[in-house]
Amino acid sequence: MDQILDAAAQVFGEAGYEAATTNAIAARAGVSPGSLYQFFGNKDAVAEALAARYAEGLGAAQRQALAPDVAKLPLEGLIDRVVDPLIDFNIAHPGFKALFARSDMPAAMTAATRPLHAAVSGRVEAIIAARAPDLPADRCARTAQISVHMFKALLPLVLAAEGAERATLRAELKQALHRYLEPVIGVAPRR
Repeated sequence: MDQILDAAAQVFGEAGYEAATTNAIAARAGVSPGSLYQFFGNKDAVAEALAARYAEGLGAAQRQALAPDVAKLPLEGLIDRVVDPLIDFNIAHPGFKALFARSDMPAAMTAATRPLHAAVSGRVEAIIAARAPDLPADRCARTAQISVHMFKALLPLVLAAEGAERATLRAELKQALHRYLEPVIGVAPRR
């Protein structure tokens, strides 16, 4: 099963979800289509199993990026600590974007990631609140929401680039977040 899911991740990453076929996945995995169907009833079942795997991996990356101690870092360090593991996860898992950027994502896949997205927003909001305890709750929530959406909006640009250009775009994403967040949470709370 792992071999089939690894192959599916590659095929989805290269061809996109819609163009991917179970035959292509089976061929990449080095198994017959019949063997694939012993484990997965169709392409959606393969995608759902892969989505569950990605949800677990993304959850681990998010826990690392958004650990409670991150709020105490200088703003530049905080942004590095949050942004880098999440970008690195996406780079390491090219099939992730093919599955989760779909507008017609099946309900089972949406359900697998909904708690992760809510956890990110909630954790970013908690970091902002820890750094700016006098900030009104609605402004804190809005700042978290905008920060998360800035990251999501610029992430495809970073992922599409390679080499030095990717590094430059990663730095630009961090600079955009820094400039947005500095007036609100630029000073770390006292230890």
